[in-house]
Amino acid sequence: MLHDLFPPGIQHALDLAGIFVFATAGALLAVRKNFDVFGIAVLALVTALGGGLFRDLVIGAVPPAAFGELSFFVTPLVAAAIVFFLHPEVQRINTAINVFDAAGLGLFCVTGTTKAYEYGLGLTASAALGLATAVGGGVLRDVLSGEVPRLLRDREMYAVPATVGSSMVAVFIGFDVLNAVTTALAIVTTFVLRLLAMRYHWRAPLAWNRRSSVAEEP
Repeated sequence: MLHDLFPPGIQHALDLAGIFVFATAGALLAVRKNFDVFGIAVLALVTALGGGLFRDLVIGAVPPAAFGELSFFVTPLVAAAIVFFLHPEVQRINTAINVFDAAGLGLFCVTGTTKAYEYGLGLTASAALGLATAVGGGVLRDVLSGEVPRLLRDREMYAVPATVGSSMVAVFIGFDVLNAVTTALAIVTTFVLRLLAMRYHWRAPLAWNRRSSVAEEP
């Protein structure tokens, strides 16, 4: 479906850009956790490809795109190598990486939703897989590194923008108005919501009327 909206070359370049940024974020976390070179590569790979791999296995798109397209597999390894040798310099541009990560979040939730719909899923299931595509790699990254997945404790609204973007795409498909403009609108909305959440520290609400004496974990 997206191939009808954007030229294949542009779509491929956007996919690689999103994969590279997600892989860089995973590799940086591995460095902060003092992982060795293999751990850095693994965390880069699962962060960049985990969500798409899960989506493709659910919808039966085999072999998954991560293994059918060599550049999808090589790009995270390139990002891991850059971080391995240049992590102090990469860490200094962490703000820029977060901005690109927000853009990747918007792109992946849209591509995940449209691909799931192309394979015959309903609109709700397609939106759910769009969310999984966008945040699934981050969940695997956090689990492997011993962190509480950001999906479960959304301090700066990571999953919420992806949910909004995926839902917008599903609605556009339902009303048969998905085109280049509405697709871009969903991507930009996700991107802007994520940036605003980082800027103003927005977060998803806690349990209603929570009065526990136990302090919230940091």
